[in-house]
Amino acid sequence: MSAFDYKKALTDIPHKPGVYQYWDTDGTLIYIGKAKDLRNRVGSYFNKDNQMNGKTKVLVSRIRKITFTIVDTEIDAWLLENSLIKKHQPRYNIMLKDDKTYPWIIIKKEPFPRVYWTRKMIKDGSTYFGPYASVGMMHTILDLIKETYPLRTCNLPLTSKNIDDGKFKVCLEYQIGNCKGPCQAYQNEADYGSNIEEIKDILNGKIGSVIKSVKQVISKAVSDLNFEYAHQYQRKLQVLEKYQSKSTVVNSAITNVDVVSIASDERYAFVNYLKVMNGSIIQTQTIEIKKRLDETDEELLTIAITEFRTRFNSTSKEVIVPFDITLADENLKFTVPKLGEKKKLLELSQKNVLFFKKEKLNQYEKLNPDLRTDRILSQMQKDLGLTKLPVHIECFDNSNFQGKYPVSAIVVFKDAKPSKKDYRHFNVKTVEGPNDFATMEEAVYRRYKRMLEEENTLPQLIIIDGGKGQLSSAMSSLKKLGIEKKVTVIGIAKRLEELFFPGDPYPLYLDKKSETLKVIQQLRDEAHRFGITFHRKKRDQGTLKTELEEIPGIGKSTAEKLLLHFKSVKKIKAANEEQLAAVLTRAQVRTVFDHFSK
Repeated sequence: MSAFDYKKALTDIPHKPGVYQYWDTDGTLIYIGKAKDLRNRVGSYFNKDNQMNGKTKVLVSRIRKITFTIVDTEIDAWLLENSLIKKHQPRYNIMLKDDKTYPWIIIKKEPFPRVYWTRKMIKDGSTYFGPYASVGMMHTILDLIKETYPLRTCNLPLTSKNIDDGKFKVCLEYQIGNCKGPCQAYQNEADYGSNIEEIKDILNGKIGSVIKSVKQVISKAVSDLNFEYAHQYQRKLQVLEKYQSKSTVVNSAITNVDVVSIASDERYAFVNYLKVMNGSIIQTQTIEIKKRLDETDEELLTIAITEFRTRFNSTSKEVIVPFDITLADENLKFTVPKLGEKKKLLELSQKNVLFFKKEKLNQYEKLNPDLRTDRILSQMQKDLGLTKLPVHIECFDNSNFQGKYPVSAIVVFKDAKPSKKDYRHFNVKTVEGPNDFATMEEAVYRRYKRMLEEENTLPQLIIIDGGKGQLSSAMSSLKKLGIEKKVTVIGIAKRLEELFFPGDPYPLYLDKKSETLKVIQQLRDEAHRFGITFHRKKRDQGTLKTELEEIPGIGKSTAEKLLLHFKSVKKIKAANEEQLAAVLTRAQVRTVFDHFSK
């Protein structure tokens, strides 16, 4: 039996809540577990310092594959774990779980409803929430409800007639403040009912709306100077804020529903499937589809739905999908939810499929880096409307200092990566003073005139660092050379990252996170870095030469010799006459030495 490379498996597992599954060499599911942090929990099984019992050691020795499903919260992980264990009954889970059914929280259908837990679901109109794989978590929720909302715990038939006839007396629960005494009409049904609605919101994960309501009550109480009442609700608020959960898998009203979502690119599509029964997920899987004929997402999703429903023997009449689809099945209802619990389920499915897609593509690109290059270039071609893949891209940038020492720089990217051996600098020859447009025109003309003379291949994309003015200057040079239609040219303005095309008054805005914009920004920044480095060197040399040339009898040629030999003016100043004589004549030595000795 070959060893399992758990370190490699861990790199694909996120630091998110969810459920993990262990599989053996035969592809049999042997264990299901939940975790607040999937990577940390799974990694703990393979920690050599971990004091594991004998059964756990045997389990770890049999692991050959790890799969997982991410969820929104730890509570969702409990619910999903419970559902999957009941469905699959893995060998190493059976010893950890008894054969009892998992508990639910029930809001009983009766006057002044009670809230308690049960292991039996009876179709009597009551509302059930769960199931809860962790009995401890269920009791935590019930304790929250008990601490926050005074409810009755007795099973008295509190009909209006019985209350009006005075059949009941308040008990100790009323005396100690755990109940408001609806049995003697000390609390009316409307007030009690408002508490029940808030409890339903909490159990459905809508605790935010409850907190908002409580804050409004506190604000009004303070305005009315009813500080004791405000203090009571302030305590309730603190308890609620400690328990903020947005669980998506808690409403038993969602029964027998399939949830499907898709994420795709040019080559692959990934489809996630969730099977929901009685408000809990009992099946989950993500598959990969390799595109053959450029199929649409709708076509692929339709194929996947049919495959999943056959594979999992689904009998649901409703399928939750991210967009409208056409499928010839009169027995199926397709729902595109806009809000509510179904929307949360769809978002959970989408979260899983996007994560799966990202991890799969990262794996492919690590194995074959050319895939990443092809993907980026294809995306750039699509985003910029190019006729060819931008395999060869060049970017121009200008630099000057108060109109002096103007230079241009060009950087080259091939296959979306810098090709530094092809970088070039241009000393501007025909421009006097600060004229950025003319400088750009000269640099572009000289660059492509030489490329044409040497019969080199032109780039597919030229990027000009600047707005419409610089772009227009570049196009003027290309037109002079007769190649304006052979290449695509765009300008990028720094302030809003606007992309300008020749002759189009309206800029193109790309998503700030798009890889196309990131490559363009990298080109622009690299051109600026390369250009400014050359510009500073030239400016510094110019400043130093000017200082040396001010010495009587020292011209430009002699100044360059001095700098070449001593590297800096500081070292020239510190040199003695013997050291200066290595470069200068006897007369020049005395002149330079006397100049810096003053």
